[in-house]
Amino acid sequence: MQVILKEDLDNLGKSGEIVNVKPGYGRNYLLPQGLAVEATARDVARVAHDKRVIAARAAKLAKEMQSEADRLSGVTVSIARAVGDEDKLFGSVTSRDIADALKEQGITVDAKKLTLEDPIKTLGLAEVPVKLGRGIEAKIKVWVVKKE
Repeated sequence: MQVILKEDLDNLGKSGEIVNVKPGYGRNYLLPQGLAVEATARDVARVAHDKRVIAARAAKLAKEMQSEADRLSGVTVSIARAVGDEDKLFGSVTSRDIADALKEQGITVDAKKLTLEDPIKTLGLAEVPVKLGRGIEAKIKVWVVKKE
């Protein structure tokens, strides 16, 4: 018996997949629990169409994210901070500070997407990764300079 899964099930498949199951399992458990629907020709065609639409949408989204990553990779931000003896920063530069500096340049980036392992505590250049999703990442150059 072929069924279309409505939910992800361990050891059986993911939602939207067409799987073969024993008739008793399908009739007595999957269908009554609402975990699957019987795979008629019409439903199989609908699922195939939905998969094509989802794949096209995902490809378009990935292309947009890649163009955004290319645009962000060329961005350089300068952040001025007060320093003490031996050019040590008072405090540090966090992802929130970088997001605010980008906003001043007219670029909106969520601070949660800026992935700093540790706050920046030294003067100079730092490359900060920006995770846009789906494995796409950009790197922004951040210059931390002495406040005059």
